[in-house]
Amino acid sequence: MVSPPEIHLKTLNVTKRFGGLVAVNKVSVSIPKGSLTLLIGPNGCGKTTLVNTITGIYKPDEGKVYFNNEDITGLPSDQVYRRGLVRTFQIPSPFTKLSVLDNLLVAARGNPGEKFRYHLFKKAWWSYEKKALEKAFEVMRILNLDKYWDREVSELDAGALKLIEIGRALMSDAQMIILDEPIAGVNPKLAHSIFSHIVNVRNELGITFLIIEHRLDIALKYADYVYVMNQGLIISSGTPSEIVKDEKVRAVYLGR
Repeated sequence: MVSPPEIHLKTLNVTKRFGGLVAVNKVSVSIPKGSLTLLIGPNGCGKTTLVNTITGIYKPDEGKVYFNNEDITGLPSDQVYRRGLVRTFQIPSPFTKLSVLDNLLVAARGNPGEKFRYHLFKKAWWSYEKKALEKAFEVMRILNLDKYWDREVSELDAGALKLIEIGRALMSDAQMIILDEPIAGVNPKLAHSIFSHIVNVRNELGITFLIIEHRLDIALKYADYVYVMNQGLIISSGTPSEIVKDEKVRAVYLGR
């Protein structure tokens, strides 16, 4: 008998109102550990509000949010981040005049410089720097950024910038990453490359991904599961093949 997948993130009847507007209406989702899940729907349907509520930017008016079986409902975003649930915009924009390596090192968690007493102990610094460098080069290898390790970020294309953003999240010890339209504004070939690297991160490191995306012609090929929102509600969920056949999705999202 196959054991059910371990659930990494779960919401139960999460609701968020803004005055008389119900932006998120009793939304329940379950994201298995190590999965790549899409959250899709037309503009203004509540996707970003749901993510903001999950990650602590908003507090839900009703419902619960669980991460690693811990109730994180209403926790501030910095506390959610420290637990390993990271969304890409929480990572600062890349420092364009720094190298790819330096951008990753800046995002590394556990810098001893954050604690005054470590200034007195060189061994603590050396140990931290060695581990951070090793991790940074491993992350760059997985994302195929290692060949650019010493290049200024300003010299790189849009696809590389999006991968650096993922790399910075990985350096912060993320267990799950929420990406908001990671292939927006890039050509199809580059978009497929970005998703291939996302899958590679998932496979090699076991990172869970929840991805908001509009370009379904590309994204559906890489997803394990899909949730579809409209007017604050989850109107459909299933595998990519099930979603494209759902008449509700065709009517609301695909316009068919």
